[in-house]
Amino acid sequence: MTNLKDTLRQVPLLAELPDRRLDWLIEQATKVHLQPGELHRKEGDRADHVFILLEGEIRITQTAGNQEILLATYQAKTLFGELPVLLGDEFFWASGRAITPCHVLELSNQAFMELLSSCSCVMTKILRTMAERVQEVQVISQQREKLVALGTLAAGLAHELNNPAAAGRRAVGQLKATFQELQPLTLKLNQQPMSDTQQQFLVNLQQDAISHAQASIHLDPLVESEHFVEQSYREDEITDWLDDHTISNGWKIASTFVAAGITIDWLENVKANIDRTALDHALNWIATTLTEVSLLTEIDHSTERISTLIQAVKNYSYMDQAPLQDIDIHQGLESTLTMLSPKIRSGIVIDRDYGCDLPQIRAYGSELNQVWTSLIDNAIDAVEERAKHDQTIAPTISIRTTCGSDRLLVEIADNGTGIPEAVRSHLFEPFFTTKGVGKGTGLGLHIAYRVIMKHQGDIQVQSRPGETRFQVRLPLTQPT
Repeated sequence: MTNLKDTLRQVPLLAELPDRRLDWLIEQATKVHLQPGELHRKEGDRADHVFILLEGEIRITQTAGNQEILLATYQAKTLFGELPVLLGDEFFWASGRAITPCHVLELSNQAFMELLSSCSCVMTKILRTMAERVQEVQVISQQREKLVALGTLAAGLAHELNNPAAAGRRAVGQLKATFQELQPLTLKLNQQPMSDTQQQFLVNLQQDAISHAQASIHLDPLVESEHFVEQSYREDEITDWLDDHTISNGWKIASTFVAAGITIDWLENVKANIDRTALDHALNWIATTLTEVSLLTEIDHSTERISTLIQAVKNYSYMDQAPLQDIDIHQGLESTLTMLSPKIRSGIVIDRDYGCDLPQIRAYGSELNQVWTSLIDNAIDAVEERAKHDQTIAPTISIRTTCGSDRLLVEIADNGTGIPEAVRSHLFEPFFTTKGVGKGTGLGLHIAYRVIMKHQGDIQVQSRPGETRFQVRLPLTQPT
């Protein structure tokens, strides 16, 4: 025991402990030996002991998805594991694993609290150490939280960018092929004997066909069955007309004409103004032109979507802008929804009720967007969880903004599972989470709380089964 007492004296937190209390501590403690790589405690185990590392090194990690994040590495002569006990957590939110052969003393929570209450010198040192560790762990975890969120958003953004990029590339390939078809068709058409009036008619016909295509409402056979029936009927009708007039590729160009809103009457008008010998070349030339216009429109839509996503990223992060500036809350909410769009699955309704008189406020825009991300992300999880068990409801997230005399309100509500009353008072505490191990860090709402406090605002939550409302109030003017 003498050697053990000498070793404990080298633990800074216990250096001033009287001999009798050291003897008592040794009697209360349990000795544990660990081999390199051996797990000491895992994340989610009951936090029922505090530990003194006498020999060796222990690595403390926390799970984030499929990754382990290093929080700390403890050397010999260190007391650890006190944070969950002093913060009132029931379970460990991190894991400890031996790096080298370790000798550990395990002290029950009851004995540890008795030690604190009986020795003010130990209590002062432990509380100071705890405060430092909480701050260190929060800094690491906050950075990790941001990186995890950034990784999620980046993966979603890559997916969102890939769709229009792939569509644009596919359209470019088809456009090259169409261009190669259009040139010989134009030459053949020019070789047909036509009057000046007929040539002018063809020029006007091309413009009219393009106008029809731009104004046409494209029928989507995957949306409603009656549209599919209508489209099929119209294609059959035009195919029959083309076949009756011995137009080559009739089956192929019929769908192009239908998509552009071309009717039988329109075709009859072409027949009445073009020589029969030139009709085949003219209609195939028009159809190829319409295909080309359609592909150019698809490329335009694809690049516009890419541009919109990039602008959403810039708006979300306030890239190239000063951190404190006049911001539009609605723009921040919309850019956040765009960034989260890959996670907002089909079937989730986003109900917006924006106050039209909401003024700009001076704030840290990227930090507020982090708040909206946390609240909306939690709402998505809540409505999806309820929808798993109750398929009769329509998962809905409602976002409402209003403005008072000196503050504006942003309310994010959902009809999800609700938050039990027993845990509501802990929602904004660091490391508190109701999600499973590895699924939540317990820092999202804590960071949101700190950001809102930084802006001199407040955040409140109201919840019952089937309805949860987070209300964020921000001052219209920030104190100097």
